[in-house]
Amino acid sequence: MPQPSIPGGISVVVPTYNRAALLPATLDAILAQTLPPREVIVVDDGSTDATGAVLARYGGRIRSLRIPNSGDLVARNAGLREARGELVAFCDSDDLWKPDFLGAMAGIWQAEPRTRVAYGNFLIIRGEAWQQRPKFDDAPEGYWSGLRALGPEIAVFDQPPLPRLIRFQPFFPSGMVADRRFFLDIGGWDETVGRTVGTDFATALRLAEHAPFGVLRTPLVGIRKHATNYSGDVQAMNLGDAAILEHVLRTRPVLAPYAAEIRASIDQRRAQALDIAFARRDFAGVRRIHAMLPPSARSRRQRLKAAVATLPAPLRRAVAEALLMLGTLRSGRSPAAERRLT
Repeated sequence: MPQPSIPGGISVVVPTYNRAALLPATLDAILAQTLPPREVIVVDDGSTDATGAVLARYGGRIRSLRIPNSGDLVARNAGLREARGELVAFCDSDDLWKPDFLGAMAGIWQAEPRTRVAYGNFLIIRGEAWQQRPKFDDAPEGYWSGLRALGPEIAVFDQPPLPRLIRFQPFFPSGMVADRRFFLDIGGWDETVGRTVGTDFATALRLAEHAPFGVLRTPLVGIRKHATNYSGDVQAMNLGDAAILEHVLRTRPVLAPYAAEIRASIDQRRAQALDIAFARRDFAGVRRIHAMLPPSARSRRQRLKAAVATLPAPLRRAVAEALLMLGTLRSGRSPAAERRLT
């Protein structure tokens, strides 16, 4: 089968900060694509490690841009403004692409040239092991209904998928490709959210206001989980997503018709964060998160956990252990499995 191509090419933007040890594998995977990128732009966000020396080894195969430390959103926008391709793809400097990622994404535009943005499915990488369950499989029932197939593994939403993202967010920056001119016209990455955990969620919501919105079902992206990234902390991610939903509801009038759904999603994410905090015995976190929940969103179980979190230290830990064991018995999972879920 002929390799899909994009007449103006695909620029790849890689924001990085102090990831000299991980960056080479990311760049090698990008440069090994079966559909070569038009250019690879690495934006060094003020690194203080050996990132400069790593980039120097790649010579003319990449373009490097150094900016003062400003966060990943600013770094991505700096690369976006420098890009010259018809499409622009983003890959965080600790993530990996399988060799046919860009080719598969180009196939979406070849089949539907009006596509504004597309996201690819991904797998989690722990150590050197790629996990087996793709992220898209975690979507709630009916989430992918309404897709128009373009091929065996590619499809588009012909209507903006914004209401779906309010409920569940399966998209990650390292799996994203966008029409460069369109993305610039709508403002690029939303920097107004600052450095909240999960900042890319605000941009995904912005993009989801538009269609056609492409989807690549095959998981050709690997998201590496390690000690220096935040996305492995589910509690922090839930709280960050809730904060971003509050922010966009407050600052984007276009979202007013979805206010009830957004508030329900905020409450759900915070309730999940409370459960995780309790399982971690993070009792200060339980008290803090419980205070964020409106009374109508506090279940009996969460009120009980908040009450336990106020007990004297030795007693609350013993009561928490008993409650967690009871929950484990009811769920049929082992205590170790319960901990892994957090």
